[in-house]
Amino acid sequence: MAPARPTRSRSGALCRQLLLALTILTFTCDACKKVILQVPSQLDAEKFVGRVNLKECFQSANLIHSSDPDFQILEDGSVYTTNAILLSSEERSFTILLYNTENQEEKKLLVLLQHQTKVLKKRHSKEKVLRRAKRRWAPIPCSMQENSLGPFPLFLQQIQSDTAQNYTIFYSIRGPGVDREPINLFYVERDTGNLYCTRPVDREEYESFELIAFATTPDGYTPELPLPLVIRIEDENDNYPVFTETTYVFTVSENCRVGSTVGQVCATDKDEPDTMHTRLKYSIIEQLPAYPTLFSMHPTTGVITTSSSQLDREVTDKYQLKIKVQDMDGQYFGLQTTSTCIINIGDVNDNLPTFTRTSYVTSVEENTVDVEILRVTIEDKDLMNTVNWRANYTILKGNENGNFKIVTDPKTNEGVLCVVKPLNYEERQQVNLQIGVVNEAPYSKEASSRSVMSTATVTVNVKNQDEGPECSPAVQTVQIKENVPVGTKSNGYRAYDPETRSSSGIRYKKLTDPKGWVTIDEKEGSITIFRNLDREAESIRDGIYNITVLASDKDGKTCTGTLGIILEDVNDNGAVIPKRTVVICKPVLSSVDIVAVDPDGPTNGPPFDFSLESDPDSDLERKWRLIKINDTAARLFFQEDLPFGTYRVPVRVTDRHGLSLVTPLNVMLCDCITENDCTLRTDARTGQGEVRLGKWAILAILLGIALLFCILFTLVCGGAGAAKQPEVFPDDLAQQNLIVSNTEAPGDDKICPTNGFTTHTVGSLAQGICGTLGSGVKNGGQETIEMAKGGHQTLEPCRGTGYHHTLDSCRRGPAEVDNCKYTSSEWHNFTQTHLGEESIRGHTLVKN
Repeated sequence: MAPARPTRSRSGALCRQLLLALTILTFTCDACKKVILQVPSQLDAEKFVGRVNLKECFQSANLIHSSDPDFQILEDGSVYTTNAILLSSEERSFTILLYNTENQEEKKLLVLLQHQTKVLKKRHSKEKVLRRAKRRWAPIPCSMQENSLGPFPLFLQQIQSDTAQNYTIFYSIRGPGVDREPINLFYVERDTGNLYCTRPVDREEYESFELIAFATTPDGYTPELPLPLVIRIEDENDNYPVFTETTYVFTVSENCRVGSTVGQVCATDKDEPDTMHTRLKYSIIEQLPAYPTLFSMHPTTGVITTSSSQLDREVTDKYQLKIKVQDMDGQYFGLQTTSTCIINIGDVNDNLPTFTRTSYVTSVEENTVDVEILRVTIEDKDLMNTVNWRANYTILKGNENGNFKIVTDPKTNEGVLCVVKPLNYEERQQVNLQIGVVNEAPYSKEASSRSVMSTATVTVNVKNQDEGPECSPAVQTVQIKENVPVGTKSNGYRAYDPETRSSSGIRYKKLTDPKGWVTIDEKEGSITIFRNLDREAESIRDGIYNITVLASDKDGKTCTGTLGIILEDVNDNGAVIPKRTVVICKPVLSSVDIVAVDPDGPTNGPPFDFSLESDPDSDLERKWRLIKINDTAARLFFQEDLPFGTYRVPVRVTDRHGLSLVTPLNVMLCDCITENDCTLRTDARTGQGEVRLGKWAILAILLGIALLFCILFTLVCGGAGAAKQPEVFPDDLAQQNLIVSNTEAPGDDKICPTNGFTTHTVGSLAQGICGTLGSGVKNGGQETIEMAKGGHQTLEPCRGTGYHHTLDSCRRGPAEVDNCKYTSSEWHNFTQTHLGEESIRGHTLVKN
């Protein structure tokens, strides 16, 4: 699609409406592209005309100059008018100079201004040629200026099809801006194909419109395919850049280095990106306080940095900047917006704490502890209630004994001096302290000539008070020999007045005396022996006997001390053998070792001498022999083959000073391997053996007895159950005779009364019924007890084999041989006892 051939009337109209064609030519070895921009004949000042690509002509140009002051060329090739222009002549030209200052190279561009009539003449001459060679139904680039002032409807271009030479063609369009939002923005004349815009368009709302053009005949025939038509909206710098925040707040530390980053501001512009309309430049308009200038801003990134190192929070803790952003790369005709930036100065520890006074004086009574005696104050210019302001106090000198400590009051930041260990006026009446102070945070500046710690001196005067007697040292000792006569006097405990260093006027009293061995003099504190002293007494440890003494002055103030009586040892105890009974396992040993001890101290103890104490008529030395092993032990041998048994062997032990003592030993000669085997066994060869049952043996015996009772109880219960169905013997049982027969076959018949007799057998002592009648089982015997009545009837044999048998009522063939033979008197005794009742019941027979 291309512009249609104009008629004469239309050409006249176009001549009346002057148009401008701008052609830029390069006069270098490489020709520049030819660019034609159509603009109205009347242009306002600072009006955007168009954009050309200067890089194609000269890429390294860093200086652009126009010979015509009415036009301005920007770096991106945008052409603007500097003044209002009315083009009246047919042709006007000016030159643009492109220059590189580094290599002194330059290129020139010629700008030629012509009337539209001259262009139309050339177009008429070419149309005849192009009409035959090129199709005219094709996409045509089209654009319109954003926020155009009209007049509306504004002609944009004409669309026409070559088929209009043969047919009557009607033109129509569809798409956004026609039948879709924004509706009725564009329309086309049906007959001519002229495209018009009805009102201004905002590019920020619609960047372009994609329309579809149609060419149809009156009868609906479509000789052409639908034609896409894009209308691009040329951007106009109609939007101000806007900061992302109305007020920016940043913080930077004081005394920071030059170039330290404070923060970054940012702005946005709704105009077309990557054009001069959105090329923003930042700057600082104003600083409060204005002097000195401390901050700078990068024009492209908006980063604020420090330009001086003189930031001091103690002088100014806040600065306010008025900042600006401007499009068109900051040129004077660009749109601009301002905002506010507040910069807070952060505190650092650049000021030392200092004492308000260089010296302090205070006082405290002696013997007082955990009391506050002084508060010291400081000054610090840093920010309050921060680590740069809070103080840490320390005692530098004078507190070697640890009597004082100094802490910080968290509310007031004062230093509080306290006594934590009591002072003694008699030892020191005045204490001089040196204290220092620093902040919790380290000092930020380098320490030069002056110290980083402020110091002050504190003089503490110690006040005297009546302390009462002093028991010093708290433990005192005195040496006394044991066994000294009762009534012997000795030095005791001595306390003194710390102020006068005298013991006069002090009274003494005994608080504890475990054995009541001494008494104490009330005025002098000396002691008198009340009972015999014994170093070897049970409660004496390391030969020292301790008593507690209370000392008091006239005002009733007291102190307590300990008097340790060191008992000097006396050789008053002989050496003894603690183990009086010893065992010699004769099969494996022939001797035993004996050890002696002496309750006295080492000076009156070993080495010991061992000997046998025997009478002249005794053969003790012939049977026994002693050999000394070391200073405290000896070995006892038996010299003859003595029988097993216990022997009494007296042994005399003599200490180093000749004091001796006889210990009678009981020596057991035993047939054993270890000593325990001898002491626990029963054997006549030792003469004094005993039977000792262990707990497991006793338990086994008890369990066996319990098992027997259970078995007996079971048998009794079983017999009682069988007795519930009694069987009566025949009435003539009393008239029957017992016949002792050795015949194995007593007859053809045999009567066995059921439950007449029962037998219970336990273990090897079990017996049959025969055992209940007389003398028991006769092993291998052939005697038979028979019951004779009419025929040959016998009792069923009772076998003492540990089983339970009954006499069953039955008739059998030949009689069986009975293994249990009893006499007639035994059977008679049984029948007299058990068959005399009217009703015979079954009994359980148990042999006790």
